[in-house]
Amino acid sequence: MSPARVTAIRPYRAIEGARIAILGSDFAIDQPRLPEVRIADRPARVVFASPACIAALVPPGITESGPVPVRVAGIPGETAYIEVAASFADGLHQVDNPVFDREGNLYVTYSGTRGQQVSVSIFRVKPNGTREAFCSGVVNPTSMALDPEGRLYVSSRFEGSVYRLDSDGTAHVFASDLGVACGLAFAPDGTLYVGDRSGTILKVDRGGHASTFASIPASIAAFHLALGRDGTLFVAAPTLSPHDAVYQIEPDGTVAVRTAGLGRPQGLAVDPSGSLFVVEALAGSSGVYRLPDGGAPELVLAGPGLVGVAFDPLGGVVVCSNDTAYRLPRWSA
Repeated sequence: MSPARVTAIRPYRAIEGARIAILGSDFAIDQPRLPEVRIADRPARVVFASPACIAALVPPGITESGPVPVRVAGIPGETAYIEVAASFADGLHQVDNPVFDREGNLYVTYSGTRGQQVSVSIFRVKPNGTREAFCSGVVNPTSMALDPEGRLYVSSRFEGSVYRLDSDGTAHVFASDLGVACGLAFAPDGTLYVGDRSGTILKVDRGGHASTFASIPASIAAFHLALGRDGTLFVAAPTLSPHDAVYQIEPDGTVAVRTAGLGRPQGLAVDPSGSLFVVEALAGSSGVYRLPDGGAPELVLAGPGLVGVAFDPLGGVVVCSNDTAYRLPRWSA
């Protein structure tokens, strides 16, 4: 019999609780106990095993982001590695993407339940991990975006408004009467796109005047928006279906389906190379997927319960669950 060996880890990025697949050959599964797996020298729970694949959950307690070893007991040879994004900020209530400013500061929300008044609506997390209160008084802050001048905007799904925030966090109503306002995305000319989850994508000019841009099916949760380099607007609209669509809307308002094979697609983001990514929250392999033009979605980071993703201008990435932000200081497509 050939000696057992590990050939690959899929995906090679993850957060705690994520399910990863250890691929190889001749794994010993006919023993009284399943093979023992350790990730970052911590025992990992094995949830599936076959001669060619072992699935294990990334254990909690990994406090440093970066490459960590993955070992299967009794298998010699080179150690395999995965990139683990460790906790960067917690105590949040995130319902869409976090946002980085040009200096690498991260903005995250405490959205709260419908109509809930919270003491801090938005926190700012500095590159060194220091968190500070940034904005108060916005009820149910939902989605955020930076305009071409670098100013931060946030939607309130409760009020149907979008606020512009000063550098000190003071909020000013920029546009109102926007339905259940959620996803935001800016075009280079300063046009703001707003997703009203009842089914309308609105276009708001620099003066705060809104008009209908496109219509798609209603969502049971927030719309999530991202703008591609060529001006195409991408929209994730989660429903109760196990197979939801991510839409693409051309600058003239023409709507098409980019992909329809994901369950509960959440935050959308475009990385510095122009690739589109979406957070998928429902299916067995939940996490962050790359959506190539014309190809099948590719899982690039595994993690349970994720809702948002943002790319750091300093070269990293942050992914968010409802209550925690996880950071990888380096990202390459």
